[in-house]
Amino acid sequence: MLTLVRSIAFNVLFYVNTIFWLIVALPTYLMPYWAIVEVAKAWGRVNLALLRWVVGIRIEVRGAEKIPKGGLIVAAKHQSAWETFALLPLFENPLFIVKRELQWIPIFGWFMTKGRMVPVNRGAGAQALRDMTARARTEIGCGRQLIIFPEGTRRPAGAEPRYKYGVAHLYAEAGVPCLPIALNSGLFWPRRTILRHPGTVLVEVLDPIPSGLDKEVFFERLKDVIEMATARLIAESTTRSP
Repeated sequence: MLTLVRSIAFNVLFYVNTIFWLIVALPTYLMPYWAIVEVAKAWGRVNLALLRWVVGIRIEVRGAEKIPKGGLIVAAKHQSAWETFALLPLFENPLFIVKRELQWIPIFGWFMTKGRMVPVNRGAGAQALRDMTARARTEIGCGRQLIIFPEGTRRPAGAEPRYKYGVAHLYAEAGVPCLPIALNSGLFWPRRTILRHPGTVLVEVLDPIPSGLDKEVFFERLKDVIEMATARLIAESTTRSP
C-alpha cells in the first residue's frame, strides 16, 4: 500500500515538475538550441531527486569516465521511461531520435524541435531511415551525443532482446564510436504500471566500440556486451535488499 501511495505521489510531482520546466523553458525559444538542452538536463536531475526522495529509487552510475568527448552514438538498453530523462545529465550535449508526431505536441513538441532532436517518420519506410541518418550525422558532426535505444521500444527486465538493425546502419554512416550502456531500470520502474519500487538503478557505461567495424561485427558485438552486462546488473540487484 505504501508503495502505491508513494508511486502516485511521484507521478503527480513528475507532471508538476514537467509543467514547471516547460514554463521555465519558454525564454529559451529565443536563445540558441543548447539552452533548451540544458533545461532538459535540469528537468532530468530534478526527476531523479524526486524519485530518491519520494519513492526511494536511487541511481548508481558505473564507468562514467569511459564517456568520450565529442560526437558519438550512445546505444542504451531500454526497459522503462526512466532512461528517457535519467541519461540526459550524463552527457554534454545529448539528443534523441524521436517520433515525428511528438514534435506536433504544443509547447513540448516545439521545444523538441528547438533542441534539434532527430525526427523519424515511421510510415515512410526506407526514406525515413535515409532522412534520419542524414540528420543524425549532421548533429553528431556538431559534437553531440545521440542517445538511441537499439530495441526501439521498452522491453521488460529479463525479457528476450529484440535489437533492430537500424543501429548498425547508423553506426556505419556516422563514422563515430558507439557507447553501449547497460541498466536495470525495469526492476524499479516497470512499464505499463504506475508502481515505482524502491531500490538502486544500476547504470553501467561500457567500453566504447570504435568506429570502422563491419556492420555485422558491430551489431553482434553491441548486442553481446549490452545483454551480458544487463543480465549481470539484474542478477546483482535481485540479491540486494531495497
